[in-house]
Amino acid sequence: MLVSSYASQHSTSFAGATPWLGQEDSEKTMRAEPISCYRPTPDRVATFASLPYDVFDRDQAASYVRAHPGSFLTIDRPETAFPPHHDMYAPEVYAKAAQILRLRVDDGTLVRDTLPCYYLYRLEQDGHTQTGIVCACSIDEYEDGTIRRHESTTAAKEADRIEHIRVTGAQTGPILLAYPDDPTLDRLVRQGSGAAPLYDFTDDGGVRQTVWRIALAATVEAIRQAFSSIEHAYIADGHHRAASAAKLGLMMRAQKRAGYEKGESLSDLFLAVLFPAGQLRLLAYNRVVSDLAGRTPAELLAAIADAGFSVGAPSASATPPRGRRRFCLYLGGSWRDLEFVDVSSLPDDPVSRLDAQILQDRILGPILGIDDPRTSERVRFIGDIEGAGRLEELAGAHGVAFSLFPTSIDELMAVSDTGRLMPPKSTWFEPKLRSGLFIRKIREDAG
Repeated sequence: MLVSSYASQHSTSFAGATPWLGQEDSEKTMRAEPISCYRPTPDRVATFASLPYDVFDRDQAASYVRAHPGSFLTIDRPETAFPPHHDMYAPEVYAKAAQILRLRVDDGTLVRDTLPCYYLYRLEQDGHTQTGIVCACSIDEYEDGTIRRHESTTAAKEADRIEHIRVTGAQTGPILLAYPDDPTLDRLVRQGSGAAPLYDFTDDGGVRQTVWRIALAATVEAIRQAFSSIEHAYIADGHHRAASAAKLGLMMRAQKRAGYEKGESLSDLFLAVLFPAGQLRLLAYNRVVSDLAGRTPAELLAAIADAGFSVGAPSASATPPRGRRRFCLYLGGSWRDLEFVDVSSLPDDPVSRLDAQILQDRILGPILGIDDPRTSERVRFIGDIEGAGRLEELAGAHGVAFSLFPTSIDELMAVSDTGRLMPPKSTWFEPKLRSGLFIRKIREDAG
């Protein structure tokens, strides 16, 4: 398939690269454009919007669709319409996504806002509130580093989303971007969220979702101008969606006639929600290794101590790590506190001092043999939202689990600013954005 071939040859993985260093930051500003989109009607939004495609494995997606047959996940994960062993990347699977999308327009589930506008998107969970601006951002700014990233991507995952966007002709899952807190944008958001909302519902995960539509020309222009003073945005969640949208946009640009000018195509932009960095909430992303790499529990603990950690006494219950360079280890039915104390040995750079990197460099790699956590089948990554009981369950009698202190948004931005990468699964953002609330067409002859 053309898309798969392109993705494999042009991976956005950029380990160690610094593609934007040396550029004049003062000359770079953000584009955040209003969008025209399809969206669910207010009476159907609560049952239609769903969690992002990548928080489900195949069995979980199928189970969710059985329980929610009218949800957007039927479009986002169209393999759920086929038998369990059907090739989930086959052409007919993506064609099914386009078919269901057309059906949801035809049956009135989705309506279209033809006038380009911004939307304010607020999520409230457990006393935490964050409000972002739904817009379209530039693939060129993704390429030149105005929009910065901290995570590598894989060609296979890119190819899936490229094909999904190409066949449906639509961007359906927004990328979560963070921008440095800005008082002008704060004021505009406060003003816009004072009106009656377009949507206001609580999803099946207990997250209150509220959306306002910003269509007044003066306010739209004020928001656009306010973003022009922002030098950089940072991908918080959605690296594969961003990479896929950018690659497909470049492919479509290359296929156009001579004399192409940037900005004339809908595929030059990608769907995003921009949040002020100070409002985002990060949870820990924990690790479970299925075995002890041939060591006994006592030998493993001794090796960890030799690697520069203090090892606490065993406890029957987990205690969340209390700060940086602190971990909690589950082994043999007991929990132990770990603290990395050999701090002077750490290189003075923002990646090496990340807790996830310390764990990888000092324990997972040299002691447990997890040389490449992106490909190893012996390690699993578990969001802290699943709780300590899940770590105990997965580690069982023969494995080991590590709970971590959450990465901060400042650490994320510092790594991104250097053009370097975090270890895989270093950040877990909650609450998750719902997909299907905003469907941005990039080609009207599809979907």
